[in-house]
Amino acid sequence: MLIALLAYFGGMLTIVSPCILPVLPFVFANAGRSFKRGALPMLAGMALTFAVVATLAAVGGSWAVRANEVGRWAALILLALFGLALVFPSISDRATRPLVALGSRLSERHDQESIWSSVVLGIATGLLWAPCAGPILGIIFTAAAIQGATLGTTFLLLSYALGAATSLALALLVGGKVFQRMKGSLHTTEWIRRVLGVLVIVGVVAIAFGLDTRVLAKISSTQTTTLETGLASKLGLGAGPSKGPKLGAGGKLELPVEGQLPSLDGIGPWINSPPLSAGDLKGKVVVIDFWTYSCINCIRSIPYVRAWYERYRDDGLVVIGVHAPEFAFERNAENVMQAVRDLGIRYPVALDNDYVVWNRLKNNYWPAHYFFDAQGRQRYHHFGEGKYDESEMVIRQLLAEAGHAPKAGGMAEETATGAEQDAARSDLRSPETYVGYARADRFASPGGQAKDVAKAYSSSPLALNDWSLEGQWLVGKQDATLKSPSGAIAYRFHARDLHLVMGTWSGIPIRFRVTIDGKPPGADAGVDVKPDGTGTIVGQRLYQLVRQKGQVRDRTVRVEFLDPGAQAFAFTFG
Repeated sequence: MLIALLAYFGGMLTIVSPCILPVLPFVFANAGRSFKRGALPMLAGMALTFAVVATLAAVGGSWAVRANEVGRWAALILLALFGLALVFPSISDRATRPLVALGSRLSERHDQESIWSSVVLGIATGLLWAPCAGPILGIIFTAAAIQGATLGTTFLLLSYALGAATSLALALLVGGKVFQRMKGSLHTTEWIRRVLGVLVIVGVVAIAFGLDTRVLAKISSTQTTTLETGLASKLGLGAGPSKGPKLGAGGKLELPVEGQLPSLDGIGPWINSPPLSAGDLKGKVVVIDFWTYSCINCIRSIPYVRAWYERYRDDGLVVIGVHAPEFAFERNAENVMQAVRDLGIRYPVALDNDYVVWNRLKNNYWPAHYFFDAQGRQRYHHFGEGKYDESEMVIRQLLAEAGHAPKAGGMAEETATGAEQDAARSDLRSPETYVGYARADRFASPGGQAKDVAKAYSSSPLALNDWSLEGQWLVGKQDATLKSPSGAIAYRFHARDLHLVMGTWSGIPIRFRVTIDGKPPGADAGVDVKPDGTGTIVGQRLYQLVRQKGQVRDRTVRVEFLDPGAQAFAFTFG
């Protein structure tokens, strides 16, 4: 219920986002009608349609995506005709085509107080509305991608849409009063009607050309994020590090009981250990680390988790790495085993491909650390990177409570190399960016992405945090696969490090070449690239392509693939 409330308030915040602008004309076209028979049915139709369509987009197959594209164009045509009927009332008398007549009738029914005309307009608006994906909507879509199609997913999306509808209803009530006052002036009614019609047509054009998702989303990316993150944090569902424990009497940390150690049944295979159970962990202090091997945030936290294990395992600490996949290739046990070897992990790791333990702890984040005392009680948790000293203090105190105070003083020392090193956060201005259409953003190649079909893409001038494809690619829900003999992917970024999660669907190594601003990287090459820019994809994982040694500034990286079959999943930065 708490996350539903969060979704509702997150939806209400969309009123301050420019992404709502294209649908405002459709909403205010009902300003002259009674709220009960005009605005309310329209907003209800909009909210319900968005919830259903967004659920299909989050978890459905390609058929659902194509069906929604058809629905969007039908809605654009319908609303364009509706706008024309508002601007030119005479169209209603002269129209002979059914669609134009339908648009005219929708316009004429303003005076007849028809509920169904408002519902139809609401359904059309719901097909077109593309809200900016802030932290709250991101939480909902992540849960949908992990858990699949459920009534809970639809309910959360409906809560989000109802929140947006509530804020629009409040705006409409105010606008309706202004509308009624203006109608009192001579000849004003017809003028208002035509202005609304023009605005409806402008909204249709804006959506048809992608202004709602490609331009307004960028303008609003920072406008509501702070508000949403703060709201999520207050409700205990926000991303990022948790608040540190407080110091109590005698200098001890205040660590209240937050829950119980979950059953570990139903996960596996296990790496570095036979399957563990609650009985095996009796009397032990336990840290559960949720991670996935291509997640850069997880990779940067692993050196600290390794150091805790090495330092305190003889004192009674058990670390369990619960590997919960984000991408499909991370479900492969051999891939995870290779990653465990590459990362030097020696503590037990168990695959949680069905999110069994993930759901038992109601987790939502990578990485996430849960701390349990010797009695099996959860005493602390932390989401995201950072606060490693505080987390280690929790471990030391729980061991002392169990009668196994660490033998040596001082804190554990982590060893991090390559992509494991902490991010240069003061220079980080580029966000994690997904390539697959399910969560793609800021794609700049002309014509946009074609979903689940091969298409020839071309380069485009890139603004900061824009990216593009070159060559023939098949863009799927999670990744893009190169189908032509050669091709490229480019990104305009601002960060010290640039990583790209890549793979090869055939398993055959694929050569690539990296350039930065058109030149070989030289000293700025990442650990997976030579100074001349060459490298090879040998498995599905995160590759560090750039690590700038000098001043961090806006740069354009271009990755040219010299063989077909390359897969690109996500850009991450540090």
